[in-house]
Amino acid sequence: MLADTKKEAKMVHENCGVVGIFSLNGKNVVPLAIDCLRALQHRGQESWGIAVPDKTPFCRLGLVSGSAPHFNRLTKKYASRAVIGHVRYSTFGKSTIQNAQPLKVRDLCVAHNGTIANVEELAGMVGGCSFTPQTMSDTLIAAQRLVNLTNGGDDLSRALGVLRNEMVGSFCFTFLTDDGDVYAARDSRGFRPLVLGYKKEYNAFLVASESCAFTVVGAELVRDVNPGELLKFSDKGLESTQFCNEKPHSHCAFEYTYFAHPGSIMESVGVYQARWKVGQLLAEKFPIPDADVVIPVPDSARPAALGYAQSLGIPFEEGLLKDRYSKRGSMRSFIEPYQASRLAINSSITPIRTIMEGKNVVIIDDSIVRGTSSASIIETLRRSGARKISMLITYPPIRFPCYAGIDFPSQEELLAYRTAKNEQSEVGIANKISESIGADFVGFNDASNLAKAIGLPEEELCFTCSTGDYSPLGIRPVFKTRQEMKGA
Repeated sequence: MLADTKKEAKMVHENCGVVGIFSLNGKNVVPLAIDCLRALQHRGQESWGIAVPDKTPFCRLGLVSGSAPHFNRLTKKYASRAVIGHVRYSTFGKSTIQNAQPLKVRDLCVAHNGTIANVEELAGMVGGCSFTPQTMSDTLIAAQRLVNLTNGGDDLSRALGVLRNEMVGSFCFTFLTDDGDVYAARDSRGFRPLVLGYKKEYNAFLVASESCAFTVVGAELVRDVNPGELLKFSDKGLESTQFCNEKPHSHCAFEYTYFAHPGSIMESVGVYQARWKVGQLLAEKFPIPDADVVIPVPDSARPAALGYAQSLGIPFEEGLLKDRYSKRGSMRSFIEPYQASRLAINSSITPIRTIMEGKNVVIIDDSIVRGTSSASIIETLRRSGARKISMLITYPPIRFPCYAGIDFPSQEELLAYRTAKNEQSEVGIANKISESIGADFVGFNDASNLAKAIGLPEEELCFTCSTGDYSPLGIRPVFKTRQEMKGA
């Protein structure tokens, strides 16, 4: 990375879903791209878009399904053998159509999942720009820089190698040229996931943020895109170039506990199996002796709760249900950009009183970030008659902002920092949080346990948000407020 550990950086970042498809026999792959984006909707709910050669990208606010009445017209108007797509979840900037992706810079369309931490420095290399949270686009700056580098005679692989040395942060890119070639690139640390697939009937290569996108379109998972690898899909088929090699990798541990779809496979690890194993290891660490029932917080904590319950022989029950028929019932509160929206989604969780009334309840959740959901759920369980509530968390305490693409960009909003900033012990932090959210007991997983459950070496996983060690990104961040990050 350009920056060393003393480098101070201003942060801009997004964790989203990207797709790229190319059919060697010329079939229209736009319907496949739309279905893939719907399968990746859990990675971004704010906007979505597709791009095909020689056309302005098509972008819309809201969910992919919100445009369902226009799919037939869209797939005909934008019919193409080559397409890239994007679903957006912002951690910087407003949720506006101007910030929707893919973006186009001259003859290159770009979709981006990740973080560019030194975006203002990078902007200076493309002529500078005035930035506000309303107009900032790190993807646009990266695209402009890449176009400048390729216009200078470099190919895209070499341009990415240069960009990798200039920028601080994480990325998974999909690119589309007006010639109809599709490219995909993953940063050298592998912070964010990216996988390669193939669909035989279309003779098509696919890349996507997660393998669940391949499942819904009947494509097979071939492998992970390697950190530091650039793929190209064209009439020549699949070409691969390694623009950078860097070790150790820093795969996001939070993907495995919350962000990724449970049906996905990342780094050859099944996400569902990893979450179940987390629950098993939590049972070894926190065997609550008087527990009557184990309940998951829907939806990502369900496999861990099942693993916990089965390991200790405690009944597993669905004591909290999301209202799937409400407008927001299927949405994820964590990735909503505004507090009011997160509260609206949490209010759609309905308790089943008969399951928890008069019982000692163990509730399993994937994480505690802001504490909004946790306090609300504890209150719901109390109103439903739970006698005692123990909350177990599959992820370690989150005390530091993420600058690799997950939406906790300001330290002030993190419950573990606000309530236990002076605590150093795991027990001390858990006790402070337990008091804050109204639980009788709170227990957190630790990094070693989580790495063991995932099945990857701890040094190959990123735990910066828990440890505050930003060396994988090569920065010393300047922490900002949420208002500064998201805009007034």
